[in-house]
Amino acid sequence: MKRRKTLELILTISVLSIAAAGCSKGQSKEEFNFEKEITVVARDAASGTRGAFHEIMKIKVKTDGTETDNLAVGALEFDGTDKVVTAVEGDKHAIGYISVGSLSDRIKASSINGAEPTEENVKNGSYVISRPFLLVTKENKSELVEDFLNFASSSRGQAITKEMKYIPGAEEEAEYTASGLKGTIKVAGSTSVTPLMEKLQEEYKSLNPDVTFEMQSNGSSQGIKAAIDGSYDIGMSSRELKEDESASLQRHVLAIDGIAVILNKNNPINDLSSEEITGIYTGKITSWGQVK
Repeated sequence: MKRRKTLELILTISVLSIAAAGCSKGQSKEEFNFEKEITVVARDAASGTRGAFHEIMKIKVKTDGTETDNLAVGALEFDGTDKVVTAVEGDKHAIGYISVGSLSDRIKASSINGAEPTEENVKNGSYVISRPFLLVTKENKSELVEDFLNFASSSRGQAITKEMKYIPGAEEEAEYTASGLKGTIKVAGSTSVTPLMEKLQEEYKSLNPDVTFEMQSNGSSQGIKAAIDGSYDIGMSSRELKEDESASLQRHVLAIDGIAVILNKNNPINDLSSEEITGIYTGKITSWGQVK
């Protein structure tokens, strides 16, 4: 009898130790609560990703010439892709959106209307949320800027685009030969375009070592504005130009990118409809129980 009690005590201590170890790693036994309020995560107003996503998903609407963004009251707004990922990663009930090229195993991407956010589905149109990555310049750009743009649209530049899981934007991929030019190129704009731009700059500098870059990641609208006022040579945009912007700038399509709707990895939902996403982001759907 005494031996049996001793064994039971050892077993109890072992179970408690395992439970404690689990808690120390931040694990929780709580099941997913479908009735808990959805944490809506969005990008900041200057973001091209936000502009494209809100327009495509009809979160932003125009009535009688007036544009209104109907983002849900209380939504969290962040000024960078990684901040959106971090917010969704740390909240079981959160939803967000980022560039498909920025997806990682920290979160998961939802299918939209049954289509996964893959290159093939973006190309064939079955994945409905996509937008261009643009480099915008003044018409009277320098020889150096022109050379970099030629590199970006070349077979060598577009190979980098493919490696980073974007769809190449150049219709014809010409060969590129190092120019040997010298100088500085100033670039500003979209945080979504920045990772691809950094890779292109690195490769371009390996071919033209006397060229330097000054870059600021501050959102598509700021990049477009900087290109218009001439304070920067190239603006990066992850949305289409507005009519008044296109009157002042030339657009160069660097790549086509899908926008992924991201969920916490513990969320059992794997597919959402366009209508459900619009409902969540406009505050008409407030709990996961309304979409499961």
